[in-house]
Amino acid sequence: MSDNTNIIHTQNLGYPRIGERRELKKATEAFWKGRLSADDLEAIGKDLRVQNWRKQQAAGISLIPCNDFSFYDQMLDFSCLAGNVPPRFGWNGQDMGLETLFAMARGQSHEQGAGGCCTGHADTFACEMTKWFDTNYHYIVPEFHAGTTFQLVGDKIFREFEEARELGIRAKPVLPGPVTYLSLGKVQDARQPDFDRWSLLDGLVTVYEQILQRLAAQGAEWVQIDEPVFALDLSAQQRDALLDAWNRLSKAAPGLKIIVANYFGALRANLPLFFSLPAQAYHCDFVRAPAELDDVLEAMPQGKILSLGVVNGRNVWKNDYSRSLELLRQAKDKLGEERVWVAPSCSLQHSPVTLANEAGLDAEIRDWMAFADEKLAEVATLSSLLRGTTNTGVLADNQRSHLRRSESTRIHNPVVAHRLAAVTPEDSRRGSPYAQRREAQQKRLQLPELPTTTIGSFPQTAEVRSMRAKWKKGDLTPAEYEAYLENETRACVAFQDEIGIDMPVHGEFERNDMVEYFGEQLDGFLFTANGWVQSYGSRCVKPPVIYGDVSRPAPMTVRWSKFAQSLTTRPMKGMLTGPVTILQWSFVRDDQPRSETTRQIALAIRDEVVDLENAGIAAIQIDEPAIREGLPLRRADWQHYLDWAVEAFRLSASGVRDDTQIHTHMCYSEFNDIIAAIADMDADVITIETSRSNMELLGAFVDFKYPNEIGPGVYDIHSPRIPSAQEMENLMRKAEAVIPRQQLWINPDCGLKTRGWAEVKEALIHMVAVARKLRAAQPEAQTKHAHP
Repeated sequence: MSDNTNIIHTQNLGYPRIGERRELKKATEAFWKGRLSADDLEAIGKDLRVQNWRKQQAAGISLIPCNDFSFYDQMLDFSCLAGNVPPRFGWNGQDMGLETLFAMARGQSHEQGAGGCCTGHADTFACEMTKWFDTNYHYIVPEFHAGTTFQLVGDKIFREFEEARELGIRAKPVLPGPVTYLSLGKVQDARQPDFDRWSLLDGLVTVYEQILQRLAAQGAEWVQIDEPVFALDLSAQQRDALLDAWNRLSKAAPGLKIIVANYFGALRANLPLFFSLPAQAYHCDFVRAPAELDDVLEAMPQGKILSLGVVNGRNVWKNDYSRSLELLRQAKDKLGEERVWVAPSCSLQHSPVTLANEAGLDAEIRDWMAFADEKLAEVATLSSLLRGTTNTGVLADNQRSHLRRSESTRIHNPVVAHRLAAVTPEDSRRGSPYAQRREAQQKRLQLPELPTTTIGSFPQTAEVRSMRAKWKKGDLTPAEYEAYLENETRACVAFQDEIGIDMPVHGEFERNDMVEYFGEQLDGFLFTANGWVQSYGSRCVKPPVIYGDVSRPAPMTVRWSKFAQSLTTRPMKGMLTGPVTILQWSFVRDDQPRSETTRQIALAIRDEVVDLENAGIAAIQIDEPAIREGLPLRRADWQHYLDWAVEAFRLSASGVRDDTQIHTHMCYSEFNDIIAAIADMDADVITIETSRSNMELLGAFVDFKYPNEIGPGVYDIHSPRIPSAQEMENLMRKAEAVIPRQQLWINPDCGLKTRGWAEVKEALIHMVAVARKLRAAQPEAQTKHAHP
């Protein structure tokens, strides 16, 4: 074997950008609040990049990504790099600073300065945000219109490559591919709603050519271009675009080598097209698609490199070296050692940073786990095992760890298995059809037309978080903490009563996170101290770890819902997180089907729903924002998933009487392709995000003639701007023009946890005022089958 140090054996596709202790979140939010200068924020970002590169270098990664760092989102970064800024932000066409980036991500109000590079108009709404494939990461959706042009104006990618080069890092810049970028964007053109986005390909690829040429001039050896659209069902236009774009990319900078990366799924019918692209290396996800290796090896172009993603970049479980080595050795035997790279399946940004900060983790279960830093070590170790340059004792240790996990008595609970086996189809059906339930609920709830509600949480202020931290540290007694929470809940309910919210909520001040709170009270869950991952922007979540069978030992929310109901005569809404969302937003055990774990969670939530009803709660919301997110990437796989996902929701919701109103909530999803499944969930009321899309997402419900009640969001809670009453009224009039008034509710897009009280109070006062104004007016004539 050659000992040439220039030979690449390992690569990484991306690394968590948030910092071990969420340093990026804290710095970014300080900048937004005016407590940190732009220069200071940039300096903190550079420090994090350096730390990340050094870690990867020390772990033994040959080829290290750069430009995977972002202050908000990598797709937004590319929009800024390529000058694709929607006209409403008033960008001057030249400077591209943080102000423009954050204005696009968060919106802009007249109270926010935007600097000299983005003058904006007062109260400019943010770009749309949606899920990144089937992950819980959100990206900022690029916008296209007939006037869209691209120009290379940003310099982030070049600055960061130069930073890495000066440190002696063998760095490869990372870019989203041109077809992925166009595919995941959205046409926003009122004059030409059918505008053909693919007409923009030529100008977009010209910018890519300029980027590659400049990187080559800087001395870049490799560039990684991600085209995860290959994991989707491709249209003829996408296929043609891939061939056209990549033919040009391959010629843009002779000598610069390109890695084309696919992840999150199998190539399937796209496999011949993928390997026809003129790249020098091809990355495939063999965590999601191990059975595809034979076909991949047969299709590999002569002399090209295969990067095998064998370490799971999306979960927290230790790699099974034996299984990974089977794949790697098969590739080595076919291609030769120097044409095989070892890699994670995808970017490690979907994994927590390091187990090093988890000293308090259960020792037995910790032995089964690996975070991003440990996954880097796994990649390097697998490479060494493949090439025979490390002691095989490492392999034996890994095998023993997996054996201990499989034999652990902490994983399987026979009581849970027996209960699941006893479930019948009747357990997933409400007692009566919706029309009968509606009558019973109207009689019990006595709500007005266009009832108002919120989605659940109210602001989690610094004081709320501080008091929770003091309680956890023992600086507050349980009684003192409970008293504080009661006061916060009392004030929250009083505010809602004062302004006239028809169906109040208790505010969720006792909850740290909508999934973590429940997981802490369910058997089969484990929690980390610092296992944070980025959800969007500065929003980080600490997903629970599901390691074993799930059950509910005691009621979880009844105490607070019952207390809140005692404070008001209005119907208090109980708040729960649904089984599919708890699954999707957790790190899930990989030793049984996900559907089985979901049904276990559904039974636990069902017990809670029944207990809430018995406590006098007349309306119960079971949030399922992750239903769409969990949809398989290939349409052929959808029905199987939807069958068990919908059944799990219904299992959780169907233990109540007809006069108990079941709500659900979904946000930042495209509903058109799953609207029938949403209807099959048979929730009495669904609330959805629609404000950022200007009620566009309501179209799916209109076309389907959705029969139950629906609350289209009128307040974008992911932006700091406060919508005016007129803006909310305009949105509701759009909704009322296409959906009967008796089906409509008025509510924000999502929970209010991340907002401040001043914003929330003003926005909700506007919302209630709009409801009252519309009730006093006659409903507008509806346009049959019209879209909002």
